[in-house]
Amino acid sequence: MLLVDRAATPERRIGESLIPAARRLLRDMAILDAHEALVHPAYLGNRSYWGDGPAQTTDFLRDPDRPGWHLDRARFEAFLRSAAIQRGATVMAPARLTGLTRIADKWELELTSNDGESLARASLIVDATGRAASIGKRLGADRQNTDRLAAHWITGSTTGGPERAEAGMPGFSVVESEPAGWWYTAPLAEGGRVLAFHTEPDINPLAPREADALVNRALALPGIGPMLRETGFSPETALSVTAANSARLAETAGDGWIAIGDAALSFDPIASRGLFNALYTAWSGAMACHDVLTGARDGFADYTNDLENVWALYQRHLAVVYGSEPRWRDQPFWARRAVAG
Repeated sequence: MLLVDRAATPERRIGESLIPAARRLLRDMAILDAHEALVHPAYLGNRSYWGDGPAQTTDFLRDPDRPGWHLDRARFEAFLRSAAIQRGATVMAPARLTGLTRIADKWELELTSNDGESLARASLIVDATGRAASIGKRLGADRQNTDRLAAHWITGSTTGGPERAEAGMPGFSVVESEPAGWWYTAPLAEGGRVLAFHTEPDINPLAPREADALVNRALALPGIGPMLRETGFSPETALSVTAANSARLAETAGDGWIAIGDAALSFDPIASRGLFNALYTAWSGAMACHDVLTGARDGFADYTNDLENVWALYQRHLAVVYGSEPRWRDQPFWARRAVAG
């Protein structure tokens, strides 16, 4: 197996929470014990300031899968890459795919790396290029975006002793709605916390696009604002903007190729399932590839049907979540989601 990655080492990303149910996937992949040895901080639950009622707190104390994890995302991805290498994968990084040709029942790949240009052949291609879905689109699959949600985010430090740390609800992710979108904050595995605002480009109230503008708007929130003040939150990074919209490939597999993760299905972060979905589709896709390569199946029909069901369930869940915020239905952000729901 050849893994081609454009980054020499995993890059900094906003996603850092992994829900308890992922424990089953990591166990099925036979990497749970090694993952547990990395000692990522526990993800204990969620607090939401959403709708016109009081704040709601849900915890994972009684979850049969026990708590999840607040990940150091780059360290987690490095761990997964290392696990692949231990199982026989060859990693080419940094490198990129510059050409792809179908020859009989094989693929010929043109690759460019620091060592120059090279060719490789493969029986199957797995598109794990994230939201770009560059291989699927290259092969003619239509990328369907259902909205234009974007996450504007920074990371920052916190100060103070145990009392201040407790005010930040260690172990919990927090979301809060407002007229132009919704907010997210959570502690980071390496210390500090992430702060993110989710909205759409044409209604984005953050101008200019600076970290201070993001923090000042967050400080005015009735829920997250006091938390930031009491923990002494101070931005440490420039403002980053990341696509966070719902999207899918109309075809998630074809003759000799398959898409997994965000390349196949991209989830709105409010669903808290993005990283879990990436792991699930990777595991399910690997099983499907094994069946095709060993002749147990002649295609990816079962895999694509499974992803259709996942997408339908996700759409219903998303409609319920956004529909539970009744206060700003006349505002563009919320009105668009009411129509979609």
